[in-house]
Amino acid sequence: MAEVRRFFDPSQPQTLQGAVMLCYLNAVLGLLFLLYAPLLVVALALGAAGYGVANERRWGYWLGVVAAGLIVFLELYEVASGLYGVAINLLFMIVLLALFLHPQSREYQRIWFH
Repeated sequence: MAEVRRFFDPSQPQTLQGAVMLCYLNAVLGLLFLLYAPLLVVALALGAAGYGVANERRWGYWLGVVAAGLIVFLELYEVASGLYGVAINLLFMIVLLALFLHPQSREYQRIWFH
């Protein structure tokens, strides 16, 4: 029997559903605005992570955690350097990282992801 692939899984906890939507949003905005290369690559990685999480893949979860953490680190560096225009994006990335690291998300991926 073929495994069903999906872009969104409504049976997952709300924290993971929100993380998947933010991953896709970040990937689309990264492509639309063609951010500079390091963030564009990480934004595309978040798109892949969203797809992995929607299909209950452990690699998708960890790719999302690493990519969101990397963007938070880069955005914090930019804010510390005096580029305050990225503060809104920093807030969204902190929310994304919090959604991935929420106890409900971690517990769900530990039990159900393969």
